Amino acid sequence: MITCYLKYVIDPYQAAEFEHYAKLWIPLVNRLGGTHHGYFMPHEGANNIALALFSFPSLAAYEAYRQEMARDPECLEAFAYAEKTRCIVSYERSFMRPVFE
Repeated sequence: MITCYLKYVIDPYQAAEFEHYAKLWIPLVNRLGGTHHGYFMPHEGANNIALALFSFPSLAAYEAYRQEMARDPECLEAFAYAEKTRCIVSYERSFMRPVFE
């Protein structure tokens, strides 16, 4: 299993728009074979950092998701929403291997 860790720099004046964007992606990732662990919005501390975590059985499964996502109409709409609202300034993507025991 691999977990994708996304660190977003968001526009703090567009936090509500980013939260809407986040809520669009949770069911999309789950529908396309992943397990979304949620988005984490700023609360205390930095007001422009948000996180997302989601897992796939393997890196190959994640790559298949990326290919499917690139042509899925709902995913494309979510990307267009973020672009239109400019709620995301930048992001970093890392892959982690979870340890449960």
